[in-house]
Amino acid sequence: MKKIYLVVLFLVTTIAFSQNVKFEGVIKDTTGVALEMANIMAVNQATKAMDGYSITNDKGRFQISLNANTTYDIKVSYVGFQPYEITLKTGTENIIKNIVLKEGTLLKEIEIVKEMPVSISGDTIIYNSDSFRNGTERKLEDVLKKLPGVEVNKDGEIQVEGKKVQKIMVEGKDFFDGDTKIATKNIPADALDKIQVLRNYNEVTNLKGLENNEENVAINIKLKEGKKNFWFGDMTAGIGVGHKEDRYIINPKLFYYSPKYSLNVIGNRNNIGELPLTMQDYFKFTGGFKNMMKKGGSSFNVASNDLGILGLRNNQAKEIDTKFGAANFSYNPSKAWTLSGFGIFSSNETDIETNAKTTRTDRLPDGTSVVVNETRQDLSRQQSSLGLFKLSSSYVPSEKVHFDYDALLKLSDQKENTSVFSSLLDDIYTTKKQNPFSFNQNMNYYYTLNDKNVFAFEMQHMYQDEDPFYNANLANQPFVFSGYNNTQTRNDLTQNRFVKTNKVDAKFDYYYMVTPKSNINLTLGNTYSYQNFNSHIFQILDDGTQNDLNDPENNNDVNYAFNDVFMALHYKFITGKFTFNPGFSVHNYLTNDEQLGTSNKNSFNRVLPDFYALWQLKKAETLTYNFSMSNNFTDINKLAQGYVFSNYNSLFSGNRMLENSLSQVHSLRYFKYNMFNFENIFGNITYTRQVDAVKNKAFFDGVNQQSSSVNMNSAFADETLTGSGTYGRSFLRYYKASLGASLNWSKFNNLRVYSPTEESVQTTESFTQNYTARFSTNYKKIPNLEFAYNFTVNDFSSDTFYVDSPSVTLEYYFLDAFSFTSEYSFYHNRNKTKTSNNEYDFLTASLMYQKKDSKWEWKLSGTNLLDTKSINDSSFEQLGGRSTFSSYIVQPRYLILSVKYAL
Repeated sequence: MKKIYLVVLFLVTTIAFSQNVKFEGVIKDTTGVALEMANIMAVNQATKAMDGYSITNDKGRFQISLNANTTYDIKVSYVGFQPYEITLKTGTENIIKNIVLKEGTLLKEIEIVKEMPVSISGDTIIYNSDSFRNGTERKLEDVLKKLPGVEVNKDGEIQVEGKKVQKIMVEGKDFFDGDTKIATKNIPADALDKIQVLRNYNEVTNLKGLENNEENVAINIKLKEGKKNFWFGDMTAGIGVGHKEDRYIINPKLFYYSPKYSLNVIGNRNNIGELPLTMQDYFKFTGGFKNMMKKGGSSFNVASNDLGILGLRNNQAKEIDTKFGAANFSYNPSKAWTLSGFGIFSSNETDIETNAKTTRTDRLPDGTSVVVNETRQDLSRQQSSLGLFKLSSSYVPSEKVHFDYDALLKLSDQKENTSVFSSLLDDIYTTKKQNPFSFNQNMNYYYTLNDKNVFAFEMQHMYQDEDPFYNANLANQPFVFSGYNNTQTRNDLTQNRFVKTNKVDAKFDYYYMVTPKSNINLTLGNTYSYQNFNSHIFQILDDGTQNDLNDPENNNDVNYAFNDVFMALHYKFITGKFTFNPGFSVHNYLTNDEQLGTSNKNSFNRVLPDFYALWQLKKAETLTYNFSMSNNFTDINKLAQGYVFSNYNSLFSGNRMLENSLSQVHSLRYFKYNMFNFENIFGNITYTRQVDAVKNKAFFDGVNQQSSSVNMNSAFADETLTGSGTYGRSFLRYYKASLGASLNWSKFNNLRVYSPTEESVQTTESFTQNYTARFSTNYKKIPNLEFAYNFTVNDFSSDTFYVDSPSVTLEYYFLDAFSFTSEYSFYHNRNKTKTSNNEYDFLTASLMYQKKDSKWEWKLSGTNLLDTKSINDSSFEQLGGRSTFSSYIVQPRYLILSVKYAL
C-alpha cells in the first residue's frame, strides 16, 4: 500500500510542477521600504479565474506559481496605498519583477480583499471560502480542512496555529457557545462567504491588551448575501438499502440571520451510528464559561461522580439509536443589549460488546514477580437522555461599560445494564443509574474609568446534584463487609450515593496603566465550596428482603467546606519585542470536614508565584514561556472514609487527613505562521512536577483491589513531560502537507500494600509517541486525494503496543452535478510480547447527484463497506501498572439512500 501512495503522489506532483512557471519579486514603497503583508494575485484573462496569489513576507518578497504561456492581469493592494495593476504574459521561463506602490487611497481595497483567497487585517486572518472549495464540500468542517494553517480532528475540534478554537460565531453571533462540533458538523458549506480567524481574541474589549490572550482563538463566519435575512438550510431523509432490519436517518437543519436576531434549529433521528453529540461532548460542554480563577494559583476541581456510563463514539459501539434536537438564538432588543441562548436534547440507546485482555505484573518485596492475566467479555446496554440549556445577556452601552450574565443548566437520565464474563471472576451482572443535575451561572461587570484605570468584577456560582446508583450481582463477592450475609446463592450488593455541591468564585480586578506599554493588575478573590456526601450499602437476599449494612464503615454522611481568600499582584510590561508578566498570589486557606461525629479543621497561608514571557520574533512568530505554581485540593469524594463500592472488583475508602499537593508547571511554546509560503510551525514542551500528591494506597488480590488515598511522600514526586510539534505548509495553491509528532512521558507513584505490615512505593512509567504525516490536493477540475499515515507507540510498564494507520481519501466533483467521496483506513495493532497482532480496515463512500442551482440532492452512501467486525485499543492504568488490550464489536455495513432538499 505504501508503494501505491508514493507512485500516485509522484504522478500528481510531477504533472502539477511540469506545467508551472514562477513569478516572483519584491514590493516596496516609493522610499524603498519593503511592504510586509501586501496582497498580489494573478487573474487568468482567458478563464477569468484567479490562478495564483501571494502575501509578501517581512522583506516584501512574493512568489506565485503560474501556468506557462498564459496572459494574466496582476493586481496588487496594500492598505494606505494606491492599487497597482499590470498585464503579464508568461512563457516557459521564470519571471522576476519588483513593484513599487504609491501612497494614497486604496479605492479597490474591498474588491481586492473579496477576491483574495487569504488576507490579513491586524490579528484577523480572512479566508475566502469559495477559493478553497472543489464542489464536494457539504458542511463547514469540509471547508476548514482545506484552509492553510487549520486542522479539524474527527471529533470536530478545530486547531489554528496549534491552538484550539474556543468559540464559533456566525455574523458575530454565538453559535452554541462552548463547543465547536455542532458548528463544524452542521453549518452548510454553500452558505459560507468569509471565514475569519480571530487571534488574540477577547470578547471583553475593556480588557484587550491588559491580559495575555495569545492562546485565545475564535472563528467568525460571514454568510453569503443570499443567506442573510432569509431562511436557509436543508432537510435530509434516508433509508437503508438491502438490510434485514430497518435503517433510517432524518436530519433537518434550519437557519436565519438578520442584524436584529438569529435562529438555528437542528434535528437528527437515526439508527446508523451518526452521533451529533456524544456523552464525552456533553460532559465537556462548558457553555463558554471561563476559567476565571486561573490567575489565583489554586486548583479546587469538583470531581464528577459519574459511573462511567459513557456512550462511545460511533466506531466503538455495536448498535446506536439516536434522537437529537437543538436550537440556538440571538436577539438584540437594542444596539447595546444582546440576548442569546440554546437548548440541546439528545437521547441514545447503545449496545456495546467488548473483549479485553489485561496484564499486571506485580513485583513483590522479596524480589519475585507475579503476573496476573485476565480475559473478559462485557455486554452492555446503555440508555441516556441529556439536556443542555443556556441563557445569556450582554449589555454594552459604551466602550466603557460591559455587563453580562450567563446561566447553564445540565440534566441527564442515564442507565446501563452490563453482563461480564471473566476468566477469573465467573459471571457478573451490574446495573448503573444516575440523574446528575447541575446549574452554573456567572455575572461579570467591566468598567473603564479612563485611559489609566480599568475595573473588573466576575462572579460564578455552581450547584451540582448527583445520585449514582450501583448494583452488582456476583457469583463470588471478594470483599469483607461488617454485617454481610455470606450464606446466599448469589451476592447481590447495592450502593446509593448522593453528592451535593455549592461553589462560588468571586474576583475583583483593578488595572492601572503605568505607561501605554505597561500595567499593574491587583486581584482580590475568594473561592468557597460546600459539599455533602451520603452513601449507603445494602444487600438483597435470596428471598428478596433487604439487608442494610448499617455499620459506619459501610456508610457516609460527610460535610466538607473549603475556603480560599487570596490577593494577587501582577506587572505586565512590553520592552522592544519582549512582553513580561511576573506576579504572585497570597492565600489563606480554611478547610473543614465533618463526619463520624467529629470535625477536622485546617488553616494555613501560602505564597504562589507565576511568570509569563513572550518574545515576538516577527509579526507571526513568537516564543512563549509560562511558569505557574499552584496548590491542588481534593474535594469531598476522597475525604469520605466510608466504603464506596462503585465497581464489582473495586472498593474504596477515603482519608479525611489528606492535605493539599503542590505542583509547578513549566511550558515553552514556539509558533510561526508565514503567509508568504503558508508555512505553519508549532512546538510545545510542558513539564509538570507534583509533590505531596494525593495518590492511591492499594491492596490487590488478583484482579480485585481495595484502596484508599494518601499524600505521597514529597521524595516521590509525580512527573510528566509532554512535547508536541507540527509543520504544515500549503504550496502551489493546490497542495497542503503537514508533519506532526507528540510525545508524553509520565512517572506516577502509588503505595502498594502486600500485607497488614508490609507496603512499598510502586512507581510506574509510561511513554506514548504519536507521529502523523499528511498530504492533500485541492483541484477544481480533477480528483483530489489525501494521504495520511499515523504511527503510535504506547510503552507501558507491563507491555508495549504499536499501531500503524495509513489512510487515503478521494474527492471528485464531475459533470457539474456528481460528487464522489471515499475514505479508506487501515489499522495494524500489535504488542511487543507478540500475544496480540490484529489488522482491520474501514471503507466508506458516497455518491451525490445535484444539478447546478437545483434544490434537490440524491445520495447513496455506504459505511463500513468491508464489513469489519471489530476494532482494537490499548490503555494503561497507573494504579497497579495494568495494561489492557481491548477489542470493540462495531456496526456492520450500512447502505443508505437519502434525498436532501435545500431551502
